Amino acid sequence: MALFEAIFGEQAQGLPALMLELGRRARAAANVLAFADPLAKARALEAAAVALDDRRDAILAANAEDMAAAEKKGISSAFLDRLLLTDKRLDAMVEGLRTIAALPDPVGTVMARWNRPNGLDIARVRTPLGVIGVIFESRPNVTADAGALTLKAGNAVILRGGSDSANSTRAIHACLVEGLVVANLPADAIQIVPTTDRAAVGEMLKGLGGHLDVIVPRGGKTLVARVQEEARVPVFAHLEGLCHTYIEPSADLKMAIDVTVNAKMRRTGICGATETLLIHRDVVDTHLRPVIEALLARGCEIRGDATVTALIPEAIPATEADWHTEYEDAILSVKVVADVGEAIAHIGACSSHHTEAIIAEDHEAVGRFFAEIDSAILLHNASTQFADGGEFGFGGEIGIATGKFHARGPVGVEQLTSFKYLVRGTGQTRP
Repeated sequence: MALFEAIFGEQAQGLPALMLELGRRARAAANVLAFADPLAKARALEAAAVALDDRRDAILAANAEDMAAAEKKGISSAFLDRLLLTDKRLDAMVEGLRTIAALPDPVGTVMARWNRPNGLDIARVRTPLGVIGVIFESRPNVTADAGALTLKAGNAVILRGGSDSANSTRAIHACLVEGLVVANLPADAIQIVPTTDRAAVGEMLKGLGGHLDVIVPRGGKTLVARVQEEARVPVFAHLEGLCHTYIEPSADLKMAIDVTVNAKMRRTGICGATETLLIHRDVVDTHLRPVIEALLARGCEIRGDATVTALIPEAIPATEADWHTEYEDAILSVKVVADVGEAIAHIGACSSHHTEAIIAEDHEAVGRFFAEIDSAILLHNASTQFADGGEFGFGGEIGIATGKFHARGPVGVEQLTSFKYLVRGTGQTRP
């Protein structure tokens, strides 16, 4: 609190000074973390997990304040679901911290090593990125995930959460700082922006006087678009999750029902939720109605093409916009396709390159689906809701990167490192 009081007190110089000071402190912390003992980082995360567990009543109370304020604003049910913390979700956060603590430390790991004919020994080793800025909206769990993952990778982080989750974010952040203090690591290694002023985002996008090395936006299309347009530092883009599930003729019917219902309805507001279902025309008579009826029974609205609306009275005719919409709600667009090639073409034209799934026993169709679709995550006979760093064994994630540079898919510990080359010689000179 000393930092905030100094800047917002009588000597306050305004928001730019606050943000610049956050960046300066983060850089100083990053310089320490780059060489920190792996055991100290693990100890910090274990202590943070204990604090999170011990303070769950206070965290849930803070979240209840955020939820009440959000409900008063009339915010959507999908947003409220992302904002909500429960004992079960807190348990997952605690487990995530402990999983990350137990992961192998990436810093200094030799990625590759080889010898040249002239006797040079060359190694590529992992190094921290430095200072990472994470801008997120309604998910308070991002505070724990981002703080833990960046610390494990030897980075400092500045977190700017949305105003709607401010109380929850502060309560979780306090536990992370307690862990740092217990392990005798810099408390500035994990900082939160202490103001809801949106101008703070602009200051982060400018790079905080050169102290910020990368920006990770975690939010809606508007936030990501702004970050990509204005950022003066590299961006790990987490775009919308316009995910698809495709049912092939060889698909087991029960599996098709179970996987599709889970992919859409487990949590409709997350980026891994399926938004469009594609089904092969050869199984319209056997698979379409049972799958759709299972979705309707769960309260899902169906928006279908002409074939679907002719067979399913409850279905609403889909518009062209539906094939390009991330609903984040109990709404699913459904299209009948001629073959796997048409499914691949539709996904290529409409997907956000996040996550796609195929339900099939035909390995040739699966092989083509995997080979020809250029999305970050492809699944066979599994729900798109597995598009999650925790489910990948990463302990958590900062986001799902949908770009092609540096990081792609769940951004975990390894994705939060860069590398350098260590070249060892015995007096070689270049002719």
